[in-house]
Amino acid sequence: MAIQWYPGHMHKAQKEIKEVLPQVDLLIEVLDARIPFSSENPAIAALRGDKPCIKVLSKTDLADPKTTALWQTYLEQEKGVKTLAITTEQPGKMKSLLDLCRKMLPEKDASVKAINTMIVGIPNVGKSTLINTLAERTIAKTGNEPAVTKSQQRINLGSGIMLLDTPGILWPKVENPKSSYRLAATGAIKDTAMEYDDVGFFTAEFLIQAYPDLLKQRFDLEQIPDTELEFLELAAARRGALSAGGRVNLHKICEVLINEFRSGTLGAITLETPAMIDVEKQEIAEAAAKKEAENAERKRRFKAGTRDSSADTEDAPKKRRNNRNKSGSKKRR
Repeated sequence: MAIQWYPGHMHKAQKEIKEVLPQVDLLIEVLDARIPFSSENPAIAALRGDKPCIKVLSKTDLADPKTTALWQTYLEQEKGVKTLAITTEQPGKMKSLLDLCRKMLPEKDASVKAINTMIVGIPNVGKSTLINTLAERTIAKTGNEPAVTKSQQRINLGSGIMLLDTPGILWPKVENPKSSYRLAATGAIKDTAMEYDDVGFFTAEFLIQAYPDLLKQRFDLEQIPDTELEFLELAAARRGALSAGGRVNLHKICEVLINEFRSGTLGAITLETPAMIDVEKQEIAEAAAKKEAENAERKRRFKAGTRDSSADTEDAPKKRRNNRNKSGSKKRR
């Protein structure tokens, strides 16, 4: 699935983050608890280095709680990383982030200098809502769509903590194709940049395997078919997502499925687990190694072919002289 999602302001934002990061004591990265890996910007990880980081899993009310716990354990295996699972329904827990910041930097907390933090994350993961809760006033514009924040801003959170807000940024190329679908399903990219049918089929295929009972309950089905197409056809009949003549309107039923997933109407769902991601990482690494080997072989063949061509070019004058000599000999005879 081809998704165009890297507007100019994201490139500018990444450049600004890189410039300011040396002045930052602690990084706060907000992730979507439904897709903790896919919503983690690899560009941020590269820029962060060994700087302490709190990974905030937002929207946990929409995610599978058991899988969220697995992700917290998995993410905290990385040195210098702590996690915090939050939801907008628990403002008190959101404010506990400030205490966690101080605990991670005890030497700063004991000094008169402020703790400089930076909050980052992809679009539509709840950064602005978190900032407004921490500041106890409306500072950051919120909206249930990506790319609301457009520029950096510094915010004094009190208690000796300064926060630098940054625009949500995605990265130019997603190495894991499944992550592209997950980002689209959760609304991290604008709907105008995706195909509902493609994303709907991907989401339906996953839900059939991972959450069949939720689908049965929501769409009033006695059993779930084996394929996503069969499921979507049944779901369309239940919801009246039909075109003229009673034909299934696949675009409409895919739109219904995605919107109900996003709103939590389908239930608490997480689209990826640590075990799944470990397998996908291995597959990506193997595919990359295979591609690199193929490219190396093509280059080798190209260079060998070029040398052969050069040799032919160098021998060409000699061949022409020989041909002329042979021709002259024949004429003299």
